[in-house]
Amino acid sequence: MLKLLSIRNFVIVEQMELEFLSGFTVLTGETGAGKSILIDALSLALGERGDSSQVCQGHDRAEISALFDITALPDLAEWLTEHDLQGDPDACLMRRVLDANGRSRAFINGHTATLQQLRAAGEYLVSIHSQHAHQALLQKEAQRDLLDAFAGCCTHAQTVKTAYQDWQAIQRQRIACEQQLSEFREKREQLEWQQRELSELNFIADEWSTLQADHNRLSHLASLIEATETGVHQLSEHETAALSQINTVKSQLQNMLAYDHQLQAVVDLLESAQIQVQESIYELRHYRQQLDLDPQYLQEVDQRMTAIHGMARKYRVTPEELPDLLEKLNTQIAVLDSGGNLEKLAEQENAAQKKYRKLAEKLRAKRLKSAKELAHAVTDSMQAMAMAGGRFFVTLDLLEQGSAHGLEQVEFQVAAHKGLPLRPLAKVASGGELSRISLAIQVITSQTGTVPTLVFDEVDVGIGGHVAEIVGQLLKRLGSTRQVMCITHLPQVAATGDHHWQVAKSTQSDSQQILSQITVLNKQERVDEIARMLGGVKITEATRKHAAEMLQNNQSESN
Repeated sequence: MLKLLSIRNFVIVEQMELEFLSGFTVLTGETGAGKSILIDALSLALGERGDSSQVCQGHDRAEISALFDITALPDLAEWLTEHDLQGDPDACLMRRVLDANGRSRAFINGHTATLQQLRAAGEYLVSIHSQHAHQALLQKEAQRDLLDAFAGCCTHAQTVKTAYQDWQAIQRQRIACEQQLSEFREKREQLEWQQRELSELNFIADEWSTLQADHNRLSHLASLIEATETGVHQLSEHETAALSQINTVKSQLQNMLAYDHQLQAVVDLLESAQIQVQESIYELRHYRQQLDLDPQYLQEVDQRMTAIHGMARKYRVTPEELPDLLEKLNTQIAVLDSGGNLEKLAEQENAAQKKYRKLAEKLRAKRLKSAKELAHAVTDSMQAMAMAGGRFFVTLDLLEQGSAHGLEQVEFQVAAHKGLPLRPLAKVASGGELSRISLAIQVITSQTGTVPTLVFDEVDVGIGGHVAEIVGQLLKRLGSTRQVMCITHLPQVAATGDHHWQVAKSTQSDSQQILSQITVLNKQERVDEIARMLGGVKITEATRKHAAEMLQNNQSESN
C-alpha cells in the first residue's frame, strides 16, 4: 500500500509530505483548491506523461516521490528483481523529476527507469478510477477488459490474443505461398528455359575474378615476357650481372675478415642478398616458362568473358550476380514442383487454429461464469442506488470467426427500472443513472482485484441523497480490505471515511503566489468541514449538528 507521497514544486504545491494509512480516506475541499493535483502527482510517479506546465511557477523542476509497502506483493518483488530494480526489502520507491524545460527522469528504488517500467510497476500498486470512468465504460473494449479483470483471466486473454496472432501470421504465409505458386505456374516454361540456359553456362562467381586476372595478364603477354627476360639477364647473365657483383664483393670482404671481424655483419647481409637474388632468378625463369605454355589461352578467355557478359546483359544483372539468379530460379522451380511448403503451412495453420480455439473456448467459459456473477452483483447494487427493479446483464455474442479477443463480443446491457427492456449501456439516457451504474461496476470489480491501493477521483458526480450514503458505505466496505482514497464533494461520502483530509488554497503574502496545502482533520474539524459541505458559505449550529450526527451514525455502523 501507499505509505508516503512527497511533492515538490508541482503545479500549485510548493512542498508537501503526506503519510497514508490503511482504510478509507476521503479528500474534500472547495472547487479549485487542488484536490485532483494529488491524483495528478501520484499518476506522474506511476508513469503518466507530464509537461513543463506542471512545474510550479518560479522553480526549475518538480519532483514527486511515492513510497509503497510491497510486503503483500511477491509478484512485484519478483518483477523488480528480474529488471534489476530492487531496493530495500518489502519497499518500492517510485520517483519522477520533471524539469521546467520539459525533460523528464524516472527512478525506481534509486535506479534509472523508463516511463514504461514506471507504468508496469504502477499496475501492481495503484488503480485510479477517474471521474470520467463511466465514459470509458461506454466502449466495448473497456467493458471486455473490465469483465476479464473481474474474472481474473487477463493473462489468459493475452494468451488467446497471442495464439490468434500466431494463427493469422501462418495463415498469411499460406495465402502468400498459394499466390506465389500460382504466379510460378503461369511462367513455369519461362523459368525452366532460363534455368537451363544459366545452368549450361556453368558459371560460378569465383570464375569471374580469375578470368579478369588471366585476361589482364594475357593482354600484356609481350611486355611481361620482355620484362622477365630482361630481369633474368640483368641479374645473372650480363657481364655486370647483379649476382656476379654481389659474389665478388662478398669474396673480397671475406678475405678481409682476418684483419677485422667487424666486417662479418656485412658479409652475412651480402650472403642473404645473394640467396634472395638467386631465388628471384629462379622464380623469373619459372614464370617465363609458364608464359609460353598455352599461347591460345587468351583467345579462349576472350570467348568465355564475351559469353558471360552477353548472359549478364540479357538478364540485366552484373556477371557476379548470375549465380544468385540461377539459385533463385532453382528455388522457384523446386517450390513449384514439390508444393511441400504449402502442405506444411496448411498443417501448421490448422494446428494454430485448433490451439486458438481451445484457448478461446476456455476463456469463454470463464467469461460466461463471471458475466453471471458480475450481472448479479451490479443488479443488487442498483437496487440500493435508487434504481429499484433495474437489471444489469453482460452479453457475450459469438463471433463467426473469432478475434484476437476471443470467440465473443462483450457488451454491458442495463434496464434502469422495472419494466424497461435491456439496452446497451452506451444508450442509457440519464447521466445520473450512468454514473451510479458505473460506480457500482468499479467498486464491485475492484473487490476482485489484487491492486492494494484504489483511488476514486470524484466518481460520485451526478449522485446525491440516499444514493450518496450507499456509495459511501460501499467505499468504506472496500476500505476494510484495501487502501481506498476518494476525492468527493458529497458530505454523505465524506462522513463515511476512516480518515479525512482537507485541501485548501492560500496566497503567499510576499509573492502573492497561490499554493495548495492538505490538512489532516481531527473529529471537530471533520464536523466543520462536513457542515461546510452541507451548508455552503454560511454554517449554522443546525448544520454542525447535522454533520456531527452523520459522523456519529457512520461510526456506530462501523462498530
